[in-house]
Amino acid sequence: MTEIDNSKDILNSRDIEDRIEELEAERGALADDLDEAEEALRYLINSDEDNAQEEAALAGAVSTARNALTAWDASDEADELKALKAFRDELEPYVPDWHHGETLIRDSYFRDYAEELADDIGAIDHNAKWPVNCIDWNKAARELQMDYTSAEFNGVTYWAR
Repeated sequence: MTEIDNSKDILNSRDIEDRIEELEAERGALADDLDEAEEALRYLINSDEDNAQEEAALAGAVSTARNALTAWDASDEADELKALKAFRDELEPYVPDWHHGETLIRDSYFRDYAEELADDIGAIDHNAKWPVNCIDWNKAARELQMDYTSAEFNGVTYWAR
């Protein structure tokens, strides 16, 4: 899966969900490794066995797993996960089809999106002459935005319905 960033004109909520799941799985695997290493060390310590060499090896595994999880939590992927979850949490309550895939439109692209949507639904007569061909697309986009909800994704506004 590719990183989701705010440079794209159109995002899809399903792609965001997929990326969140992927990042959570990465972190979850590291957390599971740490839990397993700690559990193995606890088991050995609480057993009747006296094996200092195995205990040292398990303590090293715990340290390695803890360091890997700490490094992940300080990584760009952790920052991406936090930003994506915040974005999702801001929009999801207002976007009924969030989990099925909803189009998210960058604010700077919304005017073009409105024009493309009007064309796609057949609202534009390409053979029309003045005054029909003098549409104020900025006003049309503002009118369309009334049906949309906005949210910030790393400082960039996106619109969804």
